[in-house]
Amino acid sequence: MMRERFVTFLMIGLALFTFTATARAGEMIILQSTTSTHNAGLYENILPQYTAATGDRVRVVAVGTGQAIKNAMRCDGDVLLVHAKAAEEEFVAQGYGSFRRNLMYNDFVIIGPQHDPADLASATSLNDALEKLIASQALFISRGDDSGTHKAERRLWKTAGIDVTTLPISAYQEVGNGMGATINIAVETKAYTLTDRSTWIAYNNKRDAKILFQGDPALYNQYGIIPVNPDHCPYAKKAAALRFVNWMLSAQGQNAIANYRRFDTQLFFPNAE
Repeated sequence: MMRERFVTFLMIGLALFTFTATARAGEMIILQSTTSTHNAGLYENILPQYTAATGDRVRVVAVGTGQAIKNAMRCDGDVLLVHAKAAEEEFVAQGYGSFRRNLMYNDFVIIGPQHDPADLASATSLNDALEKLIASQALFISRGDDSGTHKAERRLWKTAGIDVTTLPISAYQEVGNGMGATINIAVETKAYTLTDRSTWIAYNNKRDAKILFQGDPALYNQYGIIPVNPDHCPYAKKAAALRFVNWMLSAQGQNAIANYRRFDTQLFFPNAE
C-alpha cells in the first residue's frame, strides 16, 4: 500500500512538473525595443539562445525609444529595452516600470560623404564638429522621431548652443524614420547624420559614406532594460519578464551580447550592474 501511494505521488509530481515545464515553455513576452538593436541584428543572434536556455519566446516590437516608452506606458509590452536614460528613469519613477538596470553600451558617430564638405574630419571636439556643420550649411539629416538617437542629437545641439529650428531646410531636415532608413536617406543625398555605431557597422549600403567624427565622451550611448510594472499593467507577464531581464543581466546573457559581432567587430559592450 505504501509503495502504491509512493508511486501515485511520484506520478502526480511528474505530471505537475511536466505541466509546469510545458506551460513555462509556452510563454511569450513582448519586448518594446529601440530600432538600433534590431537593425544591428542583435536579437536574431541572442534570442534563440534565450529560448534554448529557458523555453520562453520573445516578440520584439522595434520602434524609436520615445514610441517604445509610450507603448509600454499603455501596457503594450512586458519589457522595455531602450537608450535614453533620463526618460527611462522617469518611466520607472512614474510607476510604469519596476526597476531599471544598465545593460550594455556603444557610442554614436557622425557619418557623411567621403568628400566631407563640412570638414568634420579636422574637428577637434564635438562642438567644433557641429559648428563646422552649421558654418558649411551642409545638409544634416535628423531622425526627428523622438527616438533615443534623436533625443541624444537634440541634447548635443543644445550643449553646442545651436538652435537647429532656425536652419533652412537645405541644411537641416527631420525625416521621422528609424535609424536604418535615416542612414539610407543620408547616404543617398550625400548628407550627414548621427547614428549609433552598431547600426552603421551592420548597414550594407554605405557607398562612399564614412564615419567623419567619433570618440567624444558626449557620444557615449547607454542602453537600459526595464520590466513593465504589473501594478500599473495587471496583464504584464511578471515572472516571464523577470526571467528575461535576469537572463540578459546574467553572465550568460552578457556573454551573448559581448560575443555578437558583425564584420568581425563587436557591436555592443555589456555593462550590467
